[in-house]
Amino acid sequence: MHDTAATTPGPDAVEAPDPAAGDQPTVIPLTEPADGIPPVVDTPEALAAVVEAFGAGTGPVAVDAERASGYRYGQRTYLVQLRREGAGTALIDPSALPDLSALSEALVGVEWVLHAASQDLPGLVEQGMRPSRIFDTELGARLLGLERVGLAAVVAEMLGLGLAKEHSAVDWSTRPLPTEWLRYAALDVEVLVELRTVLAERLAVAGKAEWAAQEFEAVRTAPPAPPRVEPWRRVSGLHAIRDARRLAVVRELWQTRDTNARQRDISPGRVLPDHAIVAAAQALPRAVPQLTALPAFAGKGTRRRATLWQSAIDRGLALPESELPSVRGPKSDAPPPPRAWADRDPAAAARLSAAREAVTALSVEHSVPVENLLQPDLLRRLCWSPPPTLDEASIAGVLEAGGARAWQVGLVAPRLAEAFAAGR
Repeated sequence: MHDTAATTPGPDAVEAPDPAAGDQPTVIPLTEPADGIPPVVDTPEALAAVVEAFGAGTGPVAVDAERASGYRYGQRTYLVQLRREGAGTALIDPSALPDLSALSEALVGVEWVLHAASQDLPGLVEQGMRPSRIFDTELGARLLGLERVGLAAVVAEMLGLGLAKEHSAVDWSTRPLPTEWLRYAALDVEVLVELRTVLAERLAVAGKAEWAAQEFEAVRTAPPAPPRVEPWRRVSGLHAIRDARRLAVVRELWQTRDTNARQRDISPGRVLPDHAIVAAAQALPRAVPQLTALPAFAGKGTRRRATLWQSAIDRGLALPESELPSVRGPKSDAPPPPRAWADRDPAAAARLSAAREAVTALSVEHSVPVENLLQPDLLRRLCWSPPPTLDEASIAGVLEAGGARAWQVGLVAPRLAEAFAAGR
């Protein structure tokens, strides 16, 4: 557990009631890290000292990472924060020190405490940081049935402490980082270990400690996400484009934007907004003046690159019919949208309805969100393409093959078998 001073309000702190809490206990704002704001670690010598200190520390280590989503291309980590008993807090600049494997090696066997670990672990792995085991405070909160699972909300409910989040979406690639941002970053790991202790106790009392352990390990060992098939189809507003020629223009603009954003290390949405791509695909301008006449292309930066965007549009317009994208999207082994099931396979629609009802009842019974009991996609696949026999063993086999954890299979498979049997 962290130093007691960490839960003590700063000199300017006052007890402030949570306006949404009604008669709930007072939330005490955390305004200053217990040990002050540490200097940013950005030299090999400073990193070596951190490695030694954290390797000699005791207990779990709190870990957090900050990205520059919406500002930079990709999801790189721009600040790594750690705190451990006996070592204090460290703020590390991975831009200056991209290889943090020595720190990871010093923490082999130590439990890492993270909030929403699936968001931070991929970036940490790029820095050579791989935990031996983790405790995910967001997942723990979900399994306990907390209504709000953001870090600030969970800290307030579990510890009665107020954690400000006003700098969560800033450009963490900024150098030097402002003092206020560093204070925020240090506070993010200030009480994570204490929060882990409280959540672990509650999970044990609720009989969910083993569930949590299986979930944490699944997150820790999850393989990297495969590349998206035709990622350009995720352009916001694409549903307004109905023909293949215009889809080809969207694809060309998306690919041109992605290349430009990668080269400039800028978030694609800042290079060219999605709504501009859709507007161009709808209008199909044949020349730069027609393109820049569109309101979506009136911005200075967008106009400056108008020739680039018009070239992409021209390529889409010139493609032969055989190379146009499908209006139906890429082929997939996923079931069709559930809204189409009643017409295409009424029996499958009936199975899905019964299955959803059973899982929802389990969710209420155990105070666990439906999506944490079983991945919705896995449930749909089971109902659309069921095994020959819908008994508990066969259902359990499908769920296990689909990646469901043992605790999920043990809870869900019997209920689904009952639901399917009742519907026969």
